[in-house]
Amino acid sequence: MSRSHTATLALVMIPLLSAGCAGDGDMAESEPAAVESSEAMGGMDAADAMALSNPNLATEDELTAVPGITAEAAAAVVGGRPYLRAADLHALLAGAIGEEAALEAYRALWLPINLNDVTNDEILLIPGVGDRMAHEFEEYRPYVDMDEFRMEIGKYVDEDEVERLARYVYVPIDLNSATREEIMAVPGMSERMAHEFEEYRPYTGLDQFRREIGKYVDENEVARFERYVALNQGSSRGL
Repeated sequence: MSRSHTATLALVMIPLLSAGCAGDGDMAESEPAAVESSEAMGGMDAADAMALSNPNLATEDELTAVPGITAEAAAAVVGGRPYLRAADLHALLAGAIGEEAALEAYRALWLPINLNDVTNDEILLIPGVGDRMAHEFEEYRPYVDMDEFRMEIGKYVDEDEVERLARYVYVPIDLNSATREEIMAVPGMSERMAHEFEEYRPYTGLDQFRREIGKYVDENEVARFERYVALNQGSSRGL
């Protein structure tokens, strides 16, 4: 396995124009206060109802079940783990199956993105998200938790679309205050590993986290877990 060289403060790790959206008067005048349905934002079809496979965790068979993913592409995805940025995955997939096929695959395959760290280009990889919605994603940074994301994005799209978008994003959990439930929401987490996350509290820095969790998993898995955690940002509530 190869390790991505892109670092991220990763976590639990998650999630747009606040009431009034100060400083954006042109938008406030030209756009409606809310978008009531996913159709208005470029609606999704039935394919979006399926669960999203995680490229850091899915088997090759699971990857090839994603429309457009060839056996060769699936093997390349597995060989490139761990992916720490959506842009890293996209570079590999677009090279393997083409830009259009890669974008279509993201209806079923996705690396969750940290709302407080993600780039505009990465946000635009989410199916159905255009420049306007990408602006809303960025407007409310930093997010405290996914409840805040749902509240803010819910000003623009209906509840179903909020939940669809929530599958693509996360806000990192705080290592020293996250509950067991929040820790278990980290992709690929086990009860045993959740216990180890708690065992070494309080953490004084991410170096300590890497050192302690590195006793139980290899450096690639430490890096994957690190995407979803942070220190001293308060409690998060959801992935």
